Amino acid sequence: MALLNPKNSPFFIAVLLAVGIYIGTKLSAGSTAFYTNSQNNSKLKLNRLIDYLNDDYVDAVNTDSIVEGVINNILQNLDPHSTYISKQDIASVNENMKGGFIGIGVHFYDYKDTISVIRAIKGGPSFRAGIEAGDRILMADNDTIHGPFWSQDKVIQKLRGPKNSKVRLQIKRANIDSLLTFEVIRSEVPIKSVDAFFMMSPTLGYIKVNRFAESTYLEFENGIEHLISKGAINLVLDLRDNPGGFLQIAEQMADEFLEAGKLILFTKNKSEQLIESYASEKGRFENAEVYVLINENSASASEIIAGALQDNDKGTIIGRRSFGKGLVQQEMALGDGSAIRLTTARYYTPTGRSIQRSYVGGSEAYYNSYYKRLEDRNKDQTDSEFSQDSLKYITPKGKVVYGGGGIIPDIYSPYDPIYNSTLFEFLKGTGVIDFFVFEQLDKHRGRYKSVSESQFLKEFDISNEIYQQFLSYLNATADIEVPEGISFEAALKVLLKSAFTKQLFGDSAAAKVLLKIDPILNKVIELESL
Repeated sequence: MALLNPKNSPFFIAVLLAVGIYIGTKLSAGSTAFYTNSQNNSKLKLNRLIDYLNDDYVDAVNTDSIVEGVINNILQNLDPHSTYISKQDIASVNENMKGGFIGIGVHFYDYKDTISVIRAIKGGPSFRAGIEAGDRILMADNDTIHGPFWSQDKVIQKLRGPKNSKVRLQIKRANIDSLLTFEVIRSEVPIKSVDAFFMMSPTLGYIKVNRFAESTYLEFENGIEHLISKGAINLVLDLRDNPGGFLQIAEQMADEFLEAGKLILFTKNKSEQLIESYASEKGRFENAEVYVLINENSASASEIIAGALQDNDKGTIIGRRSFGKGLVQQEMALGDGSAIRLTTARYYTPTGRSIQRSYVGGSEAYYNSYYKRLEDRNKDQTDSEFSQDSLKYITPKGKVVYGGGGIIPDIYSPYDPIYNSTLFEFLKGTGVIDFFVFEQLDKHRGRYKSVSESQFLKEFDISNEIYQQFLSYLNATADIEVPEGISFEAALKVLLKSAFTKQLFGDSAAAKVLLKIDPILNKVIELESL
């Protein structure tokens, strides 16, 4: 679907309407001068409607919400990925994409109406101040911040502040009667976009990227430098469940795998203007065997990398067909703190493929096709049923690839009935397993204080006693009974150990544990051993 001519488009009208309202442009109800210019008819009509609502309607009307509704409706009718961001949401949205915020640097749960520290971020403000896992933060600058009236959002607002500002915390620590006082100096706290990196074998490194934010490439560089120092020659790049982000970050990452002069992608706007991006000479994995992992939720920038490597006959794409988002958005301010992200171009892989799924039936049909794909996860989407000859493209080495909606992997990895079961998704997504583990650790923190990560990974296993306690906990708190069977029990014990490991040592250590039951990673190990 091409964007409408801006002079007649609903989007153009909405922008003018929003700007007119928010900067206080008021048109006289009795003036007819604007009607001499047909371009202003719709703008005048909508502005007068807002005036009438404000001045004459029988009840008070929130015209801001009306404007937001109009903008949302217009954007939804353009394409599924043009969106409106309210001024209330824009700070958190931009914060997430910048990759950091100013705060005290702790992972915490709102546990029984009390802020309970899971882990202080290593090297961060709270870590330097001496705050430990299990500490309960009760007061901040003489304000009590526990109890049912303190939501997580209110607590976060209280604990964050300007860079280098101080916050005085009073903390209850187990086995100490009196409250402890800490003065924490707020500083930059990263929002990680690289979840984990570690060695899967003496020569094979693994790195998982969860989105493409401003800080992602620097995090990625630090991760691969560490892996290279440990002997990594080949690399697994895990982009599963990565929804995308900044286009230029994806280009920088793809450059690490492609020789100088190789086309990474090109974009095209409605004027048919082409912008091409080529690899430079900097790549550190140009001669490596690269495995890129994707699934149904790998979108946009993730698909750029997978498509660039696939079209340049580089590496192996493993997993399931990706989401299929090939539209480029640009953020545009609306003058009052809100913004829109408007689709301004399409991107194409080096062979010329557009991997954007069709949205001619509207947003509802668009997302229904995604849900249908989720239902088909147990089907091999590399076969002819999922490809069309009219969308066939040929790579330089003669490999057949397809456009028309997402990246079809080179090697299909089926949807695993245990690892990807509804129960496992529930356990990973709701936090119930994390609360259980937190309680277990809270009872025995001294036992784990001197245990190293390597020692824990090697020696700690989920006992039958802990497993039975978890089953009882799950049944009591979520009214869920776990299916019987050795395979399910073994997999759930791995998931439990991963949760213990994450709270004690972080994401990378936890990812090492999950390797044992991850079907796609085990497929990589199988390929490496051939």
